[in-house]
Amino acid sequence: MAASSHSPSPSSSSSSSSSPSSSGSDGPQRAVRVAAPGAVPELSEVPVREPGPGAVRITVEACGVCHSDLLIAGGALPGTTFPVTPGHEIAGRIDALGEGVEGWKVGDRVAVGWYGGSCGHCEACRSGDGIHCPELQVPGAAYPGGYADSVIAPAMALAAIPDELSAAEAAPLACAGITVFNALRRSGARAGDTVAVLGLGGLGHLGVQFARAMGFRTVAIARGAEKEPLAHQLGAEHYIDSTVGDVALALRALGGAKVVLSTVTNADAVSAAVDGLGRRGELIVVGVSTDGISVSPLQLITGDRRVYGHSSGTAVDTEDTLRFAALSGVRAWIEEVPLEEAAAAVDKMTSGRARFRMVLTTGR
Repeated sequence: MAASSHSPSPSSSSSSSSSPSSSGSDGPQRAVRVAAPGAVPELSEVPVREPGPGAVRITVEACGVCHSDLLIAGGALPGTTFPVTPGHEIAGRIDALGEGVEGWKVGDRVAVGWYGGSCGHCEACRSGDGIHCPELQVPGAAYPGGYADSVIAPAMALAAIPDELSAAEAAPLACAGITVFNALRRSGARAGDTVAVLGLGGLGHLGVQFARAMGFRTVAIARGAEKEPLAHQLGAEHYIDSTVGDVALALRALGGAKVVLSTVTNADAVSAAVDGLGRRGELIVVGVSTDGISVSPLQLITGDRRVYGHSSGTAVDTEDTLRFAALSGVRAWIEEVPLEEAAAAVDKMTSGRARFRMVLTTGR
C-alpha cells in the first residue's frame, strides 16, 4: 500500500455511555498492542469503547496479518502514535451503532480494509477517489486496528460480507484481495488478453486467481521450477521461471503481455519485465519497495507502454472484491491463528515462513 498521512479519527469516542442503537458491553477486551516502533506485539486488556457519531463498533471475528502492518508497527506512517493496535484486514459483525449511522444495523457482517475512512469533502473524496484523501484513515494508524476483540470504525469504511464467505476468508480480501482485483479491473486488459502476474506470494497467489476468473490468458512468473505446479493449481495457463531465462523474451514469445501485475518487492525483477509488455501494455506495480525501477524512455515509447502504481480502493471497491470472490470461488490461502498468538503469527509472516496469508481469529 502507498503510505499516506493520517489524522486521529474523529469518529470514535472513549465515552462509556451507550447510544440508543448500541448493544452495550461491559468489562475489558483483548487487544494486541505495539508499545513503540519495532517492539514485539503484546496481548493486553483495554477498555471497550462506544462508537461516536457516524461510527460503528465491530466484534472482530478475524483479522489478516499484512506486511503493511509492519510499516505501521515500525512507525513509518506519518501521524501514527504509540502504542498502536495493528490490523487493517478486519472481518466481523456490527454490535453497536453510533449516532447518525444509516444503512447498517446491529448484526450485519462487515469488513474494513486499508481504507478506514476519509474526510469526505476534499477533491479526492468528492471525485470518488477517497483512497487518496490527504486525511485517509488507516486502521491501526489513525485508530486502533483489528488485532482485538472489537474495533470502532467510521461507517463509510464498511463493506458488506457475502454469506458465501467466512470471516477468515473475507479478512485478507479486504486488503490483499482488493489491491490485485481493483488493479486488474481498472487496467486496459479485457477478457482473452494476456495478463502476467509477477510473484506468487500473498498478493500474487490472489492475482493469478483473479486474473483467471476475469477471463484473462494468465501467466505466472516466479523463481524456481518447484513453483510451476502451484502456478497451474492457482489457474495460470503458462509459467515462467525467472531463474532460468529472460522473462521479457518469454513474454514476447507468448505475444507480449497486455498487463504485467507486479506483486514483488525486488526492483530488478520488476525492471526485467518491462520489455515483455506488448503494444500499449501496462506494468502495474502493487508490491511496495523503496528501490528504483530501471526503465528508459525508449522502452516506454516503443509500443506506447505504461508503468504505474496502484494502491487499494474504497469500501465500495472492497465490497465488489468480496462479491466477485464469492461468485467466482477465488479464495486466499490462509493459516488461522488465535489472537493470543499474534506475535508468533507476525514473526512467521515476517520471516517468510507463512504460506500466503496469516489470519488472526478471536473465537467471537
